[in-house]
Amino acid sequence: MPSLFRRKSTDLVEESVTTVTTDEESARARRGYTPAKGRETPKRPVAGRRPAGPTKPLSKEEARERRRQLRAESAAEFRREGGPRDRGPERLLARNVVDSRRTVGTWFFGGALIVLLGSNQAMPPVVRLLSNILWGALALGVVIDSILISRKIKKLVRERFPKTDQRLGSLYLYAIMRSITFRRMRAPEPRVKIGDPV
Repeated sequence: MPSLFRRKSTDLVEESVTTVTTDEESARARRGYTPAKGRETPKRPVAGRRPAGPTKPLSKEEARERRRQLRAESAAEFRREGGPRDRGPERLLARNVVDSRRTVGTWFFGGALIVLLGSNQAMPPVVRLLSNILWGALALGVVIDSILISRKIKKLVRERFPKTDQRLGSLYLYAIMRSITFRRMRAPEPRVKIGDPV
């Protein structure tokens, strides 16, 4: 009686083995199907992987030198390319307008130092008077120069970028701040020489 309900071992083997078509195999491969044992596991794509770091940890001196080198590279890149606020063709145009001319603003800080020394109470009244006149002349010169720069930027931006979404006020301020910076200290560094057409 017990033998009536028992299955033969050959029947079990036949049920467990099923045929797989090529369509099912490709569908499983697309879903990330891991093949059964006996087949080679597919390799992961190399693209997009993070490069392996240095296997040996750096010493303190090497780490310090590496940080110094990275700082120097980022400073050089900032000097050459500028930051996010320097991006865009309108900003480049404003920089070129300022860099192609001599500005009163470059003399402003040097003149301010002379005024500071000359307005000391220990100085004779004539020197104090001359320093106050120099201060007024510098301030007036910066204001006139800023107005001329702003007018030129407005004219060129409207000619070359009629559909720009840049606010002209921010471009004026950007150019004026650059005009009162010494030429060698400007970042990004000037791309045009003084007197070049813009």
